[in-house]
Amino acid sequence: MKYLPVILVLALSILSCSPDATEIVNRSLESSGSANLEGKEIRFEFRDKKYRSARENGKFLLERTFVQDSFQVRDVITNDGFQRFLNNNPAEVADSMAVKYANSVNSVHYFAYLPYGLNDKAVNKEILEAVEINGTPYYKIKVWFDQEGGGTDFEDVFLYWINQNTFKVDFLAYEYHTNGGGMRFREAFNRRSIEGIDFSDYRNFKPRSKEASLYQLDSLFQEDDLELLSVIELKEVLVAPCDSCL
Repeated sequence: MKYLPVILVLALSILSCSPDATEIVNRSLESSGSANLEGKEIRFEFRDKKYRSARENGKFLLERTFVQDSFQVRDVITNDGFQRFLNNNPAEVADSMAVKYANSVNSVHYFAYLPYGLNDKAVNKEILEAVEINGTPYYKIKVWFDQEGGGTDFEDVFLYWINQNTFKVDFLAYEYHTNGGGMRFREAFNRRSIEGIDFSDYRNFKPRSKEASLYQLDSLFQEDDLELLSVIELKEVLVAPCDSCL
């Protein structure tokens, strides 16, 4: 009978105990309370617009409302697609603009509930080399999307830095291709738990150099070589049971 060298056995043992990307995301969903979104209605304000979402029995609704040119505008995404209402009346919208409006609504809701959505069917994940940011160890997770079910921006690539101690998403970055393309790096702050669900605000950065790599943004952040663009704050966040709210 042949025996594996002790060092190889130990190495295999360590590798077998290392979590994969899905396991890490599952721990993050549990830690953040994102798994509790089902059956909840959530409302918040962001940049003078009001947002509302609801999920119940496989159905969902993502909504934003605001006033424009004396009209109350309500943009709604459901399982059936996108619809705009003006003063509660359905409005006809060109396909190109409907895609633009829907992407805008979906983007705000997507970032508001992270890490919710990272286990969707069209999502692909892999774990990259672990890193430290300001002395704290992080799992570094790459996320990309299938074309089918991945939305109009399926070519975008995201990175998530998940705290190895708390399993919270403390940083994220993404590379996008619309409007000339670019990269963003976000630092979470003001994390608070509301009815068992985490909500965070973000400092939104971009690299100073156009030659920067998405995978180096964490290093550039620590070197203070990112430019602060904006602060993303969710206000008046409310969470309530969703009882036939769709």
